[in-house]
Amino acid sequence: MKVAIPHWQGRVSPVFDVAGNLLLVEVDQGTEQGRESVRLDANGPEARARRLAELRVEVLVCGAISWPLELAVTAAGVKVISQICGEVEQVLAAFLEGRLAQEAYLMPGGGGRQQRTRRRGRRWSRHSAGGRQPKL
Repeated sequence: MKVAIPHWQGRVSPVFDVAGNLLLVEVDQGTEQGRESVRLDANGPEARARRLAELRVEVLVCGAISWPLELAVTAAGVKVISQICGEVEQVLAAFLEGRLAQEAYLMPGGGGRQQRTRRRGRRWSRHSAGGRQPKL
């Protein structure tokens, strides 16, 4: 599996929409197999989503991401884990160990990770559904 983490000055970029660099990590059975840093020059939701697909990214671990970009990325077949912050190496280790849900990695002020789904054109979150996930 290939995981992408947008980065800036050693930390997860605060907003994926304007991030310029990606750390690509090849993971096999929870172990890092290789990595490379690539420049992300694509602008706009469709172009960014297409670039992730070209790079064969399966999981994007990022900070904030706009709703249109998240839709484009997920439509390209990439799983999005958003509202993540921290040092890239610590976030990567937490991802590999299944610890990203810990509060230490969640962006402050966001009320926790927004687990959004689409239902009949309306945007739902765990918070707008009274703490429950809507039934689809």
